[in-house]
Amino acid sequence: MNKRRIILKTMAVTALATASLVMAGISGAHAANAKLKIGFVGVTSGPAASWGISNARSMQTRAAWINETGGVKIGDKTYDVEIVTFDDQKDPKRAIAGMEKMAQEGIHYVVGPNVDDGAAAVRPVAEQNDIIYFPYAFPKSLYQAPASNAVLGMIANYQSGPAIYKYLKETKGVKKVAFVAANESDPLSQREGGVAAAKALGLDVVSDNITYQVDTTDFSPVLTPVMRSQPDLLVLSGVAPANAPQLIRAARELGYAGLISTETAQDAAVLKEGAGDMANGFISVGGASTPKIATDEMREFVKRYTEMFGEYNDESNTKVYALEYILETLKANPASITDVAKFKQTMDTFSAKNIFVKGDAKLKYVGMTSFGQKRQVSVPMVVTEYRNGNFETLFVAEVD
Repeated sequence: MNKRRIILKTMAVTALATASLVMAGISGAHAANAKLKIGFVGVTSGPAASWGISNARSMQTRAAWINETGGVKIGDKTYDVEIVTFDDQKDPKRAIAGMEKMAQEGIHYVVGPNVDDGAAAVRPVAEQNDIIYFPYAFPKSLYQAPASNAVLGMIANYQSGPAIYKYLKETKGVKKVAFVAANESDPLSQREGGVAAAKALGLDVVSDNITYQVDTTDFSPVLTPVMRSQPDLLVLSGVAPANAPQLIRAARELGYAGLISTETAQDAAVLKEGAGDMANGFISVGGASTPKIATDEMREFVKRYTEMFGEYNDESNTKVYALEYILETLKANPASITDVAKFKQTMDTFSAKNIFVKGDAKLKYVGMTSFGQKRQVSVPMVVTEYRNGNFETLFVAEVD
């Protein structure tokens, strides 16, 4: 009996030692990979938190997936991707501090910020420290010469707005449009672009001067004068995800039965919790994918994201792209890992397979029409309608 115990114990120790050696070998092989730090500076707290959370989680999910499968090979080196995040709290001063932190860590590629003020504020820091950054902000001056370090990471409101208004004019008979915006630079800028687009389409803009403070809790007084103008379409310009359901609920409770839309991405869970069925029919720019065009890789990304964080945000169908563009462009020109001038040169002719869209879709930089230079990632423009807790696709388009 004692001899048997000794044999079993010896076998267990041997097996444990063998497993340890195997794990050490795996760990050693994994540790042999160099580290490639990619930064994120954006809003992950407050009313607009879901925008930045979607960014950070998308990057973390994709990085973990890449690292798990051996890392990314750039030139003759293989790297593990490390995501370094900074919550700027939608404050331009904190955004600057975040970008300075990235510079101090030697990071040359950063995703974010998520709003106009932050994206504009970090421009000097990015340019002085050779940082290419991918904002989710719309001012054209960020992407037009002489600016060259910012790359728009999504579809802009002045690209999606005209498409949405044209669709609603032709399919829903919309004739009169009203705009409401928060009293902040981003929403006001988006309202200005929306008004111009609506007028260019021959729509009657019946209200374009009503604003609200972002900490408003009772939106009925804000919307009452807008309702008197009897619009067919109410546009919530640049609305933050936390404010959208409150505005929708207030409009419906005031008896408004028309269409409501926005050019900013939204969160279905927040809409469901804050407005319920009242949000049905709400139109917004969705994530850059639909079940019809999604590849196995996109479905795998959604699965991994959901497993990591316990939920999924449709907007991440767009936010997954920034890291992919950075890595694929670095692979196309490995010298750009430390030389952002090489990255910029590569952007003009860059093309790679888009693993997230079926068919022969390509990753490429666009923006010539809007900015006069290629400073925007090409992602599908997916316009969605909220319905019973989920976003349903209205139409898909693209920009050049």
